[in-house]
Amino acid sequence: MSAPVLVVDADQDAPRPADRPVVDVAVGVLIAPDGAFLLTSRPLGKVYAGYWEFPGGKLEAGETVEQALRRELQEEIGLTIGTAHIWKVSMVDYPHGLVRLHFCKVRDWTGELQMREGQQFGWQTLPVSCAPVLAGTVPVLEWLAAEQTV
Repeated sequence: MSAPVLVVDADQDAPRPADRPVVDVAVGVLIAPDGAFLLTSRPLGKVYAGYWEFPGGKLEAGETVEQALRRELQEEIGLTIGTAHIWKVSMVDYPHGLVRLHFCKVRDWTGELQMREGQQFGWQTLPVSCAPVLAGTVPVLEWLAAEQTV
């Protein structure tokens, strides 16, 4: 049984086509030794600019999730990651696109944070202190919270 699709900003009067292509996105949940995790803001000029999310980006043709995540984190925030394995996958139906998010926990990286797209960053713990948080990020915060209660 697959997980439900999170529908964001639904408009009853504007149905979304059922045959929209799925955009695969690799997302890094970078977790520091103290348990804090990295959130970055979406840059100006992008959909949902200013909203906070975990860093990552779209897979290019022929890329694996790990390859895409490695490339995106280097391009966007200047970090070179160690091993990354898919942790969770969720589908989010935004008005601008149907997105399959591949969340990877990352605990090993090198380099200094460089916000190469003019975004902001923050090392966060639960509950997060930054807002607004992108809808596709909310389930991850819930998963992290559930892990803390185990």
